[in-house]
Amino acid sequence: MRRLRLALAQINPTVGDLEGNFKKIVAYVKKAAKLGADIVAFPEMVIPGYPPEDLLLKPEFIDDNLDYLQKLLPYSKDITIIVGFVDRQDDIFNAAGVLHRGVLAGVYHKHFLPNYGVFDEDRYFQAGTELPVFLFQDVRLGINICEDIWYPGGPTRDQALYGNAEIVINISASPYVVGKGENRFRMMAVRAEDNDVIVAYVNLVGGQDELVFDGNSFIISEEGDLIAHAPPFQESLIVADLHPDNVFNRRLHDPRRRKEKLFIPEDKIIRHIPLPNRPTSGKSKPAIQTLRAEFPEKTAEVYEALKLGLRDYVQKNRFHKVLLGISGGIDSALVATIAVDALGKDNVIGVLMPSEFTSRQSLKDARQLVQNLGVQHYEIPITPLYRAFLEQLQPYLKDLPMDITEENLQARIRGNLLMALSNKFGWLVLSTGNKSEISVGYCTLYGDMVGGFSVIKDVPKTLVYELARYRNRLAGRALIPESILSKPPSAELRPGQKDTDALPPYELLDPIVEAYVERDLSYEEIISQGFDPRTVQQVIRLVDGSEYKRRQGAPGIKITHRAFGKDRRFPITNRYNPFEEYQNGKRSPRR
Repeated sequence: MRRLRLALAQINPTVGDLEGNFKKIVAYVKKAAKLGADIVAFPEMVIPGYPPEDLLLKPEFIDDNLDYLQKLLPYSKDITIIVGFVDRQDDIFNAAGVLHRGVLAGVYHKHFLPNYGVFDEDRYFQAGTELPVFLFQDVRLGINICEDIWYPGGPTRDQALYGNAEIVINISASPYVVGKGENRFRMMAVRAEDNDVIVAYVNLVGGQDELVFDGNSFIISEEGDLIAHAPPFQESLIVADLHPDNVFNRRLHDPRRRKEKLFIPEDKIIRHIPLPNRPTSGKSKPAIQTLRAEFPEKTAEVYEALKLGLRDYVQKNRFHKVLLGISGGIDSALVATIAVDALGKDNVIGVLMPSEFTSRQSLKDARQLVQNLGVQHYEIPITPLYRAFLEQLQPYLKDLPMDITEENLQARIRGNLLMALSNKFGWLVLSTGNKSEISVGYCTLYGDMVGGFSVIKDVPKTLVYELARYRNRLAGRALIPESILSKPPSAELRPGQKDTDALPPYELLDPIVEAYVERDLSYEEIISQGFDPRTVQQVIRLVDGSEYKRRQGAPGIKITHRAFGKDRRFPITNRYNPFEEYQNGKRSPRR
């Protein structure tokens, strides 16, 4: 019975770190070879890192990436390597190289170039047209890249049907959103079963700016069953023995294939590429234990994504420590806890900046939190600075009543203090705003929005509470003090202030924001779900009117299907407000 031992190297490269990425690839090639693997596959664009964005417009970057591809060739003498890189011919291509016996035996160019959400591949690459199928020790291998396998009638089907590929290896850089790991697996299980083919999927892992890649690499049998699964959010090497004869036997019982493959369409350019046997081919190998990691539940998954995104942003940008304001509220408490889990308590500095409006309970909670986390902290009261500002402004503000001006002054004083410490010691400031607040502009430019990275920028407030409770359950104690979880949220910038003074309760706000921002539902569609029209109008106005703030905010980790930033690009100058036409009777409901 034919057997092929395949290894998938789920690794964490860094964009532009060609030398570092090369060394990591070599280390995993050696690990796979030691385990007796015939082939080791690496993720999409693993040599340059993904996404390289406008680095692709620099010819020297493309040349350097090709140089490192050449440097990998000697390591393929005893094991076949499949690796993602940028190929250059008359144009540039998102490519997978097959390195075999010290030569570049073949190259696959990605066919489907995503150009939605965070992807801009049409901006850079030419699409491939050929469908190579590699003959390795009497096993036919199809190789394609990420998006190619998401299409039911795409390269996977063509390689399996017209090229008789028995195993399809998809190298990928698929970013994380909530629940995507299991959804991705279910989709590819359908691809495997529909095409009577073994599917091996290797995904990137790690953080790159606002993106997190979750890994979750796996191998699926021709019947759609899980053979191997790498743990999410960490580097891993999974190895499995695959049996192509099982594919052949299954295909004998599938009469659909006989009819479908009678004629190969003219646009299907199938090219068979033989890979010469190595001298060591066919040697018996001891059995290997295959890893089948569990898919985590939603809250645990999001927490791990935030940890990984923060850790990689800090370390890949060569920071050593982070600091953040600790208010005694839920957002800063969660961010501080994630930071400690991601970076270690010695690399996190908390700054307590109470004012005359800070409640005793909040100050107590803030002190308890930093004690629980064991982080270094400073306490810098801002009341003297605040009063000095008011005194200097008094001739101009005169005796006008207190309003948002004085509230924002406090937030900006705190922002200045954090940035002063950042400048002096080289620490990265973490901003602590959540998606609910950032959506509706309930945040202060140059105040609580300051910072180099926004950890929970894409986390709705209701999910913030879930994550905090999850972390406490994990700790088996109130690591985040229970009073932080139970008290009404407040910015504490004026006496008795609560978030609900300016906003709908978060239980109402979050689903409206999700409908309008993430799903692009219209005003009419949202109110048809039972929401109060005035509340929906308020939220839409606030979201649309806050785009200028979001443009100036720090990058943050994407966890939802549509995050602010590259994922959602709206004009700042924008007068499109259809609900006003409903109000004025100029627009009638659609039927």
